[in-house]
Amino acid sequence: MARTERIETLAIHAGRQVDPATGAVSPPLYLSTTFQRDADGGYSTGFDYIRDAHPNRDMLERTLAALESGSDAVAFSSGTAATLAVFHAAGPGHIVATHDAYHGTLHQLQNVVAGWGTDISFVPTTSIDSVANAIRDDTRLLWIETPSNPLLRVTDLAALRKLIGDRDIVLAVDNTIATPILQQPLLLGADIVVHSTTKYIGGHSDVAGGAVVGRDHPIMKPVREYHTQAGAVPSAFDCWLLQRSIATLPVRVRLHAQNASKLAAYLQSHNAITQVDYPGLTSHPDHAIAAQQMNGFGGLVSFHVNGDAAAAMRVASRARLFTRATSLGGVESLIEHRASIEGPDSHAPPNLLRLSVGIEHIDDLIADLSQALESIGS
Repeated sequence: MARTERIETLAIHAGRQVDPATGAVSPPLYLSTTFQRDADGGYSTGFDYIRDAHPNRDMLERTLAALESGSDAVAFSSGTAATLAVFHAAGPGHIVATHDAYHGTLHQLQNVVAGWGTDISFVPTTSIDSVANAIRDDTRLLWIETPSNPLLRVTDLAALRKLIGDRDIVLAVDNTIATPILQQPLLLGADIVVHSTTKYIGGHSDVAGGAVVGRDHPIMKPVREYHTQAGAVPSAFDCWLLQRSIATLPVRVRLHAQNASKLAAYLQSHNAITQVDYPGLTSHPDHAIAAQQMNGFGGLVSFHVNGDAAAAMRVASRARLFTRATSLGGVESLIEHRASIEGPDSHAPPNLLRLSVGIEHIDDLIADLSQALESIGS
């Protein structure tokens, strides 16, 4: 039976229990990779070998399922491993995918999945008509990233659920940027949700991981089979770190979003900025749907400087509190010139900078960007 507590309570209590052997309140770290058989050869504890199941992973998976209002979750060693498991589990057929998505996912589809003979259509999934026109008789998977990365476009999930109806198409949503705190895709009609738990769920830039969460959908069985057979399992310590971080996830994510909202408003008013991409702004093309399906607008902000790539790089180089580094979702603020990171096939404009807004004091973050933006025109 699904738990009914609010998400702040679930983040602390779901999947956890007082250790029956010692009474420890904090979940123990079980470093063992193998477990003792019963006298009759069975495994009454439910654990035999780390690739099949593990106590720390079991706790993490139960917690993630509860947070996403799912019935099952599979924890992976990385977000990339989780996405590949979904593409593999979808089976032969056609995939429709968000064209403005994390470049690692796009490269995986183009360089790995396409090699399986799978045909892939990349479309602006914010346009329901574009998705409808792309769907074919052999379409098996609709891959949505919302908000998208780095332009932060928001796709109407309920409208897509209505579009595909009861057709044999899996609606999968990468919920990494929103997290289950700000968006619940399974309650909006998605079949499965995918996370790079390296990001906000880990939250401290010190652990890699991924997850797939489902709600009584048959694709979860081949996802778990792939997970075990491919060996894409997280270590016990990684699971323990993620479990520990989840307890503060609601507090962290809301502060990330609060800071990002204030920073986006500041940037929008700056004369050195030509455009700010943040769904919390009324000027954003998807603001209305974001306000409808999200409980906050997230901690990522992208902005376009008044100039070229060199001007954008100057701004990034002058930042002091914003570290020039890849990734997002950590407590520290990051700034990144996406086009140079992603390479010649990047869909990020050359004058775009992406901010992963941390949980530092907002006045300090604004002051840092203010002095960095003085480089425009100098």
